[in-house]
Amino acid sequence: MMNTPDVRKNTLSAADYVRRKRYLSATLIICFVLLAIGATLYVVDQGFQRMSEMRTHATYELKDEALHIRAAGEDLVLHSVHEADKNRITGYSLAEVEGLLSKQEWIEVNSMLPIPAGRFLMGTDLERADAQNHPQHTVKLPVFWIDKYPVTNAQYARFVVATSRRPPLNWKQGKIPQGEALRPVTMVSWHDATAYAKWAGKRLPTEAEWEKSGRGTDARRWPWGNTMDPARLNAYYNVGSTTNVNTYPNGASPYGVMDMAGNVNEWVANDFVPYPGSDAPLDLFKGKVVRSTSAKEIELVPTGGNYKVLRGGSWKGDPFSTAVFHRNFAFANAASDFFGFRCASHLMVKGKGG
Repeated sequence: MMNTPDVRKNTLSAADYVRRKRYLSATLIICFVLLAIGATLYVVDQGFQRMSEMRTHATYELKDEALHIRAAGEDLVLHSVHEADKNRITGYSLAEVEGLLSKQEWIEVNSMLPIPAGRFLMGTDLERADAQNHPQHTVKLPVFWIDKYPVTNAQYARFVVATSRRPPLNWKQGKIPQGEALRPVTMVSWHDATAYAKWAGKRLPTEAEWEKSGRGTDARRWPWGNTMDPARLNAYYNVGSTTNVNTYPNGASPYGVMDMAGNVNEWVANDFVPYPGSDAPLDLFKGKVVRSTSAKEIELVPTGGNYKVLRGGSWKGDPFSTAVFHRNFAFANAASDFFGFRCASHLMVKGKGG
């Protein structure tokens, strides 16, 4: 007699079928949850790695933070130390200052370039540009001269020696950090920049003069054209510090003016006020300070004072904030490791000691 399979053993009851279906659904849900958790952990891990990479390539390790100047207003302790040492600063002798650069380097950094008279387009109508940069408008200027480069540490050292002015905050014992003589001077306020310009027989450029010098007459966005090119400027921590003012020859403006995008934001003569026909809110142009209202809340309080304008973007800034039309601003007494300046004049002026 043949054996036949017991069909009942291979047939699930309705209750078993439902139970197994639930187990399968729960297993799939758990798998999806674990997959999502794994993906999240992977993204977080990649994020940490990316932040670590950016930190490595950008500026400095967090453990070294106390050794570096940061943004304006953040280093009050360092200011106090600097003030306490004001009578013990050794500084340079005149001979030592002259030896900071070669004769040819002095001639080059002191050079000025002529900007021809005529009209140019100032500002922008680009919708995504910050409101203070609107609208584009035509400005007519007479001929003027402007420094080919931002004022360097070496040039500022001459000023310090000649006038006994306090050296910048980041000069230890009154001397430029090693290897930085050809970098733009930083940690200088608008008042410092104005005093230097007067000593040099020059003045700070106006906003319009600065912008025309960097942009020419065709309303380009950057000194070299309308396309961002990271190889032509020092911005967004691609170096992690200021660079020598002659580092980016391919970033020259149509008139040959250097370093007008990136490296340092440059003080200009003007107060920060709206352009004629501006659509920017008027409150933007009113000077304000931050005040804490509670442990978790702050507010901006009007001071009644005006900001001064800075131009050009910096080594820390977003590349698109280095557009020649972009207007930054700060109080005149502010100083930062990304604020510098250059000078202008209605006449060509030979640099002092050049």
